[in-house]
Amino acid sequence: MIHEVDEGLRQLLAESGLEDAGVDLVFDAPTRDWSARRNAPTVSVFLFGIQEDAARRRSGTAEEYDADGLVVAWHTPPRWFELTYLVTAWTNRPQDEHRLLSQVLRYLIAHETLPKRVFTGSLVDLGLAIPLFVAGGPDGPSAHDVWSALGGELKASISLTVVAPLAGERTPAGPPVTEGLIVKSVASSAGTDDDVSRRQLRYEGIRDPGPDGFSAPRERRPTPARRRRGGRQE
Repeated sequence: MIHEVDEGLRQLLAESGLEDAGVDLVFDAPTRDWSARRNAPTVSVFLFGIQEDAARRRSGTAEEYDADGLVVAWHTPPRWFELTYLVTAWTNRPQDEHRLLSQVLRYLIAHETLPKRVFTGSLVDLGLAIPLFVAGGPDGPSAHDVWSALGGELKASISLTVVAPLAGERTPAGPPVTEGLIVKSVASSAGTDDDVSRRQLRYEGIRDPGPDGFSAPRERRPTPARRRRGGRQE
């Protein structure tokens, strides 16, 4: 899921015109050594925080059906995680860096959620809305702590948090039951095979459940009338 969110952000920011203007878009950590090797205007989208959104956690399972309406699997609910990115601009002049950050900020705040057109993989399968929080939102490590850990100097940055789902586990279902239970009874403990009687419970003579399955309403025979004492029928 994380790499799919990365790809979605890459496509979204590419639409802002950064790559057309010759700006590199990377997901590298902006360390001191990295910045020394940079040789072109760059926007770095560095993932530094992953935290579960426990308020969104759900229990239970959901059923998956095939084209005939039969259950083929069960799914546990997705788990939601806050992915927090540090967005920075790198050029030879602070004015140009601020211009790039302004361009990125203007484009990101125009989207409250990650557009579905940039979804890939499991994000497409789930089809759920993925919120974006720009320059605020869920709590996480401060920018000062991040820069200290990276060994670099503090500079202007945008905090971007994406709340994305991680698909639950899928448990395949067994094949549907198409025949009833068969009960065997033996006349005596010393009986032979000829003494064995067989009876098939339910679904006798039915091999195709039809489009609605065996749970569909079926014709029921009327209950035999009860007799009162004395031979009079009710």
